[in-house]
Amino acid sequence: MTAVVEIRNLALGYPELTLFKHLSLDIQAGTTLAVLGANGSGKSTFVKMLLGLMDPLAGRVTWPAGRPQEVGYLAQLTEFDRRFPIRVRDLAAMGAWRGFGLWSGLGRTGRNRVAAALEEAGILDLADRSLHTLSGGQLQRALFARVILQDAPLVLLDEPFAAVDQSTEAHLLSIIDRWRAEGRAVVLVVHDLSSVLDHCSHAVLLGGGMAAQGTVDEVLTPGRLVAQGYMSESQASWMFRGNSQQREAAYV
Repeated sequence: MTAVVEIRNLALGYPELTLFKHLSLDIQAGTTLAVLGANGSGKSTFVKMLLGLMDPLAGRVTWPAGRPQEVGYLAQLTEFDRRFPIRVRDLAAMGAWRGFGLWSGLGRTGRNRVAAALEEAGILDLADRSLHTLSGGQLQRALFARVILQDAPLVLLDEPFAAVDQSTEAHLLSIIDRWRAEGRAVVLVVHDLSSVLDHCSHAVLLGGGMAAQGTVDEVLTPGRLVAQGYMSESQASWMFRGNSQQREAAYV
């Protein structure tokens, strides 16, 4: 596999507080990397570093083929102001502004691309709705449509399943699975293990100032989850008492 970004001995945080250190990994094309950890462990900070919004305290970040011109990004819903007076179709179209141009408007091809993205996200029937009328799940689908139109080799998703129901989460996970199959690298910040076990190939677990990385099976072990403050011993024992299918069904 081809590395989109190579990270060596990374430390992240602030001058007065180091969130974690000694993280080394390659984020590769065709993989989905789950980033997990307790609140305040550095998950969103890691995404901001990949976006170029934050410098590491230490370590090296290398883009072997150069930093992608376009990076798909979906922020937490709490960072999005739905009072912005635009329609769903306009929000989605923002994902392809490089291709459409800021002032030229959408031609037939552009309108068809927007409609296709909204249909894949399951909200084509909401295309002319104002953002303030949407539920949390509908807004998240609209934001996914915008990322679809970005058509980026690297996709960063920060808590994309917050405030959505299980049906919507399953639908959005199917889109993430398609991105991975197409050879994109997806970084998925999540809080709940239920969306990781069957849909992510690799994981980074943050907590206690530490950063563990590897395949999902290597990283998400009971001992490590307890040691890094992600769950208690009793939760880990219950979570891992059966096989992976039983674990997913139990932890929803």
